[in-house]
Amino acid sequence: MIELLPHRSVLTFSGADRASFLQGLITNDVQSLSPSNAVWSALLTPQGRWLSEFFLFSDGDRILMDCPSEHVEMLVKKLSRFRLRADVKIELTALQVIVGAAETGPPEALCSAPDPRCESAGWRAIVSQPPVETPQGHDWLDRRLTLGLPDTDDFESEKTLALEANLDLLHGVSWKKGCYMGQELTARTHYRGLLRRRILPVTVKDGTFPETGGILTMGDKEVGELRSRHGSHALALLRREAWLSPDLAFEGKPVSVVWPDWFPLEMRS
Repeated sequence: MIELLPHRSVLTFSGADRASFLQGLITNDVQSLSPSNAVWSALLTPQGRWLSEFFLFSDGDRILMDCPSEHVEMLVKKLSRFRLRADVKIELTALQVIVGAAETGPPEALCSAPDPRCESAGWRAIVSQPPVETPQGHDWLDRRLTLGLPDTDDFESEKTLALEANLDLLHGVSWKKGCYMGQELTARTHYRGLLRRRILPVTVKDGTFPETGGILTMGDKEVGELRSRHGSHALALLRREAWLSPDLAFEGKPVSVVWPDWFPLEMRS
């Protein structure tokens, strides 16, 4: 099944300095990018708080950024401030993003690569036009929630830490590259183990989550906030002490964490 993601847009970065320009600003290693693979990364504030997440592709002459449509203006504005004399040009395109669960994307795609976050995530592709009758349904949302993969709805601008959204576990942060904006707090949080909460997939027993809002509780204590959701499945920003609690609930109904394969066993407590 191929699905169009209408909430995503595509920016292109051209010019001889396009890779080095992005390398000094975002969380992941742009140098690892090639026409056969994609890179998931984020732009942070200088204080290490999330501004946007995106996927990077290469067609050989350009870097293409699959990003949230609502962030296009902000990304262009903020990134352009750092351009200075660098040979890089940033442009918004009419290209579209599609996803699928198979091993490879359609041959007519301009760029196609496995979703780099985890093995079960399928592929992402950038196309001029999506295949005829490409749906915009809930298949991708349901699969994303089951796999525990965050999207824009799961972050809070200038509040969420990169590691709270599992960028470290989903191959969105490079610990070997040089400095980038927000690197100091991100590295300190990683190496000192200071993280108190993460975004995790949850399910509610005998019920469904509301379309908006929602607080998870443990006894009389608030321990989590619902983010993206569909039916009885959701992602929630959840405090560590509640991850294994039998008392985790939403409006009195039992809730449990659905541990994805990519989340290390030794970190589940």
